[in-house]
Amino acid sequence: MAVTVTKKGEMAAEVFDSFSGEPYTLHRVLGAKGALVGEIREGCESVIARIVDACFEPDVFKSHAARRVIHYVAGKYRDEPQFLWKRFPGNAVFRRRDNAKWYATLLTVQKRKIGIDEDGSVEIIDLRIKPENRDAFIDGRKYLPGYHMNKRHWFTMCLNGSVPIKEIFRRIDESYALAVK
Repeated sequence: MAVTVTKKGEMAAEVFDSFSGEPYTLHRVLGAKGALVGEIREGCESVIARIVDACFEPDVFKSHAARRVIHYVAGKYRDEPQFLWKRFPGNAVFRRRDNAKWYATLLTVQKRKIGIDEDGSVEIIDLRIKPENRDAFIDGRKYLPGYHMNKRHWFTMCLNGSVPIKEIFRRIDESYALAVK
């Protein structure tokens, strides 16, 4: 099997008969059946899945703000989102390189789970906050109690345009600074 990945991230795979060296294409024919065809299909899918897992970032987050957050963190802190839970592919964390402490989480959650009285999902970011600042800070609109985190030390912002992106960046910087202990 030969796999080619272009600079644009496009992938192509070709299977060759090991005896003749000729391209093998029967595994691409939808109606083709048989043990060998099935094994070759499964093998190709397995190889491609391993390449995708090893070489490509999951394209989980769709909002413009979430993509800008990822770009900002990568540029400033050289950190990439880490997807730790296969069961929750829409959840990622950012950790400091020097101590591995989390300073942000990006999550896709149901709006009702964070107190928004609407159906559907929303992308959010959880960030650290000093406990003494938390009560005066949480307003129930822009700033919510930390979703799925210690609510004394974390708060949540929706990445839906309700908070200006520069403010989100500033809050990320504050959270990064708090993740030192």
